[in-house]
Amino acid sequence: MIFPETSAESAAGAPICSAKGCRADAVWVLAWNNPKLHTPERRKTWLACDEHREHLSQFLGVRGFLKDVVALKDWESGSGSQGESGSGA
Repeated sequence: MIFPETSAESAAGAPICSAKGCRADAVWVLAWNNPKLHTPERRKTWLACDEHREHLSQFLGVRGFLKDVVALKDWESGSGSQGESGSGA
């Protein structure tokens, strides 16, 4: 199973996928929250490449945490629901 790490950047400064061990450029933002820990409006984020988008979405979805999946370019331009980034609680 692939578990996310803290988001990071490539040597070129581009955001990379949150999947453990993946160094691919991020293309997607997965906005989520844990209702047992976070207020309803709070959004944590994981970043995903095309290859890991579905797996990370399923991981969050089966727990009832996934709130939205937005293209990174839209998220950065303000078209997505921006919140706090990172992984974990």
